[in-house]
Amino acid sequence: MVMRYRVREIANWANGSTLLGLLAAGLGGATLRRGPNGLLLAHGYQLAIPPRRSRAFTVGNVVLCRLSDTELAEHPTLLTHEARHATQYAWCVGLLMLPMYFVAAGWSWVRTGDYASRNVFERLAGLADGGYVERPSRVAQRRAAQREAAAAAGRADR
Repeated sequence: MVMRYRVREIANWANGSTLLGLLAAGLGGATLRRGPNGLLLAHGYQLAIPPRRSRAFTVGNVVLCRLSDTELAEHPTLLTHEARHATQYAWCVGLLMLPMYFVAAGWSWVRTGDYASRNVFERLAGLADGGYVERPSRVAQRRAAQREAAAAAGRADR
């Protein structure tokens, strides 16, 4: 294993985040197996948290998946995205990442109506790699709707 992945793995065991990931996997009825670069893949995660639209999420070095191996193979960049989150846990001293992530997700929601678009953690992990689409700010959305409404009104006046 490459040294940086081994360091990340050790850091996430030491900071408790991988242990929390294993607990979540157990509570969610997932089956564990070794993945690439020191990751643990927990397939068959069943809990409703986070919302079901999330195909996978990471806690420490544990990637909790709602996808089968076959489905995961159809999204080759998803594990790359989730591995970046594992590295973020190491850099953020483990469980401290959770409140920071939730603040970043809240900021993104306020700005765009989407928890990922302006979330620094999702952006650094690669929005597209995680299957996210970047949404414009609510101000930009409102301006676009106003321009569209004005254009439609102008067409109606003719």
